[in-house]
Amino acid sequence: MFDADFLRRALIAAPAIFFSLTVHEFFHAYIAYRFGDSTAKDMGRLTLNPLAHLDFFGTIMMFLSGFRFGWAKPVPVNPYNLKNPRQADLWISAAGPLSNMGLAAIFGFLFRMAYGGFLPVPQPIVEFFLIGVIINVSLAFFNLIPLFPLDGSHILRSLLPPRFGPKLDEFERFAPFVLMLLIIVGGFWIILGPFIRIFVNLFAGVAIY
Repeated sequence: MFDADFLRRALIAAPAIFFSLTVHEFFHAYIAYRFGDSTAKDMGRLTLNPLAHLDFFGTIMMFLSGFRFGWAKPVPVNPYNLKNPRQADLWISAAGPLSNMGLAAIFGFLFRMAYGGFLPVPQPIVEFFLIGVIINVSLAFFNLIPLFPLDGSHILRSLLPPRFGPKLDEFERFAPFVLMLLIIVGGFWIILGPFIRIFVNLFAGVAIY
C-alpha cells in the first residue's frame, strides 16, 4: 500500500487536502458569524490557516481512503446566538459541502485547461488539479450523509418539522457508531461511489472513473 507511487500521490495530494478541509470549515465559521454567532471567530476558527482546522485522524483518513473521505475539527456554534436558528443551522451546515463543490468546479476547470494543453504546467500539477476534484467531490458527498455529527444530519433536522426532533435526538445517540461501522466496512464507497464518479467526471470533463 505504502509504495513509491502512493507516497508520490500523497505528496501531490497533501496541499489539496489541507486547503479543501480548511475552506470547508472556514465557510462554516463564516456563515455562523454572518448569522450572529461569533463563537468560532472568538476561538480563532474564522481563518484560512490550516492549523486552526485540521484534525489529525480525519486528515490521515483522507490519505488512507484514497481521498474518498475525511474530516477536520468541527466548528463550534452556539445556537442561542443565531438569528433564526433553524434557518441558520441549515445554511451553516450546507456551507461546507457547497464550498467543496465550488472548489471541485475550480479544480475541474484548471484540470480541463491543463489536460487540454491550454495551461502548460508540469504533469504533477495536472495530477494535483485532478486530485483536487476528487477530494472536494468526495468531501461534499461524505459530509451530506445524514448521520450525526456530519453536516447532513443538521441539514435534515433543519428541513424536517420540529415534531421529528425527539426521534432525531434518539437516533443521533447511535449515529456515530453507524458512521464508524460504515467507515470500517467501506460502506461509504458502496453508497456514494456512483455519485462521486458522476460528479468527478462531470467537473473533470473526461471519464476518470
